[in-house]
Amino acid sequence: MVDVVLGLQWGDEGKGKIVDFLAPNYDIVARFQGGPNAGHTLIFENHKVVLHTIPSGIFRKGIFNFIGSGVVVDPITLKREIKMVKSIMPDAISRLLISNGAHLILPTHRMLDAASEAAKGKKKIGSTLKGIGPTYMDKTGRNGLRVGDISLENFKERYSALRDKHLNLLKLYPKVSFDLEAEEQKWFEAIEEIKKIEVVEGTYYINDALEQGRKVLAEGAQGTMLDIDFGTYPYVTSSNTVTAGCCIGLGISPHQVGEVIGIFKAYVTRVGGGSFPTELFDEQGRFLQEEGHEFGATTGRPRRCGWLDLVQLRYSILINGVTRLALTKIDIFDKLEQITYADKYLIEGQESRHFPFDLDAVDVEPQYEHLVGWQQSLAGSQSYDALPEKAKEYISLIEQKVKVPVQLVSTGAERESLVVR
Repeated sequence: MVDVVLGLQWGDEGKGKIVDFLAPNYDIVARFQGGPNAGHTLIFENHKVVLHTIPSGIFRKGIFNFIGSGVVVDPITLKREIKMVKSIMPDAISRLLISNGAHLILPTHRMLDAASEAAKGKKKIGSTLKGIGPTYMDKTGRNGLRVGDISLENFKERYSALRDKHLNLLKLYPKVSFDLEAEEQKWFEAIEEIKKIEVVEGTYYINDALEQGRKVLAEGAQGTMLDIDFGTYPYVTSSNTVTAGCCIGLGISPHQVGEVIGIFKAYVTRVGGGSFPTELFDEQGRFLQEEGHEFGATTGRPRRCGWLDLVQLRYSILINGVTRLALTKIDIFDKLEQITYADKYLIEGQESRHFPFDLDAVDVEPQYEHLVGWQQSLAGSQSYDALPEKAKEYISLIEQKVKVPVQLVSTGAERESLVVR
């Protein structure tokens, strides 16, 4: 079976830490979608590492890490990551594999991303400018280049044809500052690095592993609310971030999916544009941002912060088929006298527990409820019973409201700061 780990909010829920923690229970950790717009942070043994493409099980000995066909790969970013991983664990890259079906991000994809975002003006989506959207557009438009194409004799010709297509499209947009010649040189140098990684037939690799009884942990990127079909469109990413995306990105059938582990923060954050019902613009919002160090691991941009939104969380649980929950950053509430959450909305004056089709088209007013805070540190808690009673009450309330058990509780940034129930 394939167990799935994914985010239930707008990304940045702490997926890297949870995958790193769970990885020793599996034989393979597999990324199934997204690209270098991901920023999965691991903190262990005095190292702080941010992974953008390489799966988060890479620092666990003996575990293979697989980049699936649903991922889009920037060779320059991957080369940089490989160098960083080698500096910490030299033999780790021997356990890294990549699907021949994964699409390549070209330098001109990044140019298009920047030009398209600049052209939107005040209606910017909040792209990370990593070339993700244009790459997926070429994928669905049947123009893309894949990792398996690197070995073809006419690879450079195919690259040139796609680059020229992009350069023609760029004439429609405002000019952006971009040294294409220098970036192309780095890109082709990085392609040589990719040639050193084991490239496999992705679908057969995973399915053969499952047939042999090997256990696979599928790692999602971004979050449910950024899903191209079920997120807060158009302020979304370009891939399917939900459980179904695992089947598409790895080439497995739905019946192979076992546990679905959904990760959510004790509060909510969002980067980029789009509505955010429980967003805070006051001192409490700044408190969450500062205490939670809410700055993007990929872009460095400050994250918008707000109270936990149970309407949104229930929606994410519904469409993902979540069987277990992992709660992160509950320790950020340690100093609060009162904890607030939203359990329902008023939409155009009508009470609702349904997440609206278009969040930007309706007037949404969260209906808040409150709990007394625990006002003591969760640091060092080794068991669920050791948590303060008020913290356990908060967790129990969430479980009652969403009808899924919370089985992992993160009490700090480090690998060890995790309570398992």
